[in-house]
Amino acid sequence: MKATSNWTEMHARFRPGAEAFFDVATGRRWDWAALHHDTLRWAGRLRSEGVQPGDRVALLAPNCAEHLLLMFACAEIGATFFPMNWRLADPELAWQVGHAAPKVVFVDPEFAGRVPGVALQHDAGADAWEGPGSRLGDPWVLMYTSGSTGRPKGALLTHQQLHWNAVNTQLACDLVDHDSTLTFTPLFHTGGLNSLTSPVLWRGGRVVLTRGFDAGEALRLLAAERVSLLMGVPTIFQMLADHPAFDATDLSSVRDALVGGAALPMPLLVRYRERRIPLRQGFGLTEVGPNCFSLPPADIERKSGSVGMPIPHVAARLVRPDGTACGVDEPGELWLGGPAVCGGYLDDAAATEKAMGDGWFRTGDLLSRDADGFYYVRGRIKEMYISGGENVYPPEVEAAIFAVPGVAQVAVVGVPDARWGEVGFAWVEAQPGAALSPADVLEGLAGRLAKFKVPKVVRVVPELPKTASGKLDRVGLRAQAVAEVSS
Repeated sequence: MKATSNWTEMHARFRPGAEAFFDVATGRRWDWAALHHDTLRWAGRLRSEGVQPGDRVALLAPNCAEHLLLMFACAEIGATFFPMNWRLADPELAWQVGHAAPKVVFVDPEFAGRVPGVALQHDAGADAWEGPGSRLGDPWVLMYTSGSTGRPKGALLTHQQLHWNAVNTQLACDLVDHDSTLTFTPLFHTGGLNSLTSPVLWRGGRVVLTRGFDAGEALRLLAAERVSLLMGVPTIFQMLADHPAFDATDLSSVRDALVGGAALPMPLLVRYRERRIPLRQGFGLTEVGPNCFSLPPADIERKSGSVGMPIPHVAARLVRPDGTACGVDEPGELWLGGPAVCGGYLDDAAATEKAMGDGWFRTGDLLSRDADGFYYVRGRIKEMYISGGENVYPPEVEAAIFAVPGVAQVAVVGVPDARWGEVGFAWVEAQPGAALSPADVLEGLAGRLAKFKVPKVVRVVPELPKTASGKLDRVGLRAQAVAEVSS
């Protein structure tokens, strides 16, 4: 008997003919019986490569079927799947390969030569092999964090974490077995793999996978495939809304849309409400969840700016620097607990102990909680800056700038200042065709923010840089801002 039930085995037994997966790039579709069969063939291929329980299997490839096939094949063996971030520079990839020490690295022909490995073939070329399975505490996926504070850390996402994240998501989003999601976010990122993709598959639903994001193609697929659930960062939803086909596309099948990674601008929420699609903010991180908070659709406007409340089986605390609990509306570091916490960091006992030594995972994020129990993101502890002795939280300033006509995206960072210690530096991306100047932004903030919160410097640029997951590259933007004020 297996240690745990493989998801593909379970659904192949109870609903073999239901469609599980559509790889748009190749046009191939799998029902659950076929997906389980091909999973076992990939398990056989991994065995032929010498993969044993506890080994790691890496994949360097754009979004493709093999991400899911290899992930489930690893579950059969008791191995750990390591999807690599192809957007990294070659030295960064080389460091991760050296640190993770995978037994085998599969490399898509598109990335040939970037790291040593075996050429990825879409056919496993092996007989089916059914393995012993994995225990709930075993690592299933290895994902490296962004490394904004030094070398990235390899978070070990266990079977327990992915299982409970799926359970939590089902309860928060009312997942059913005929739900479907469109995945265009990279599967090497937890938002692509675990916000909706893995929970929908756990529930027996259907995943429509694209190699990347194209607004026009995404709108076509949403209508043609009758997609019911959508997840993305605000930038993605803005690009969809700005596309000429947005108003004419049949989006009646989309019943829920989750927004993560950044604050949701109110004009964007209103735009989707007009299409009867509830955009709702969520919040989480690679190491916990990632689905940890959810804002019920009925509270979207009443609690604008909130990420909602902890979803089932997620424990949350807000803590002062001295370890005591925060009061109502008082910002503090978010600590998270429960069964959806990762198994620690690969070969980094010190970092694991520091982050979660007493059972609570210290996120490094600043949040506050109102009297009704709704949480609000104030930023990262390291993103908060102190101007003239006053704490300034970038999300609050960004929300005010978003209300200025013509603003598409904004990032506020703290930079050194001889007089005030630190001041705000705002990077602003204008909407297409908008004639927006720094003076317009500052004029729009007049009377809306305390003077110490108003950025001292505003730069309007054609486009703000993004990370691999579609978030604004705040680390890079702060480095540019500091360099500018220091020159």
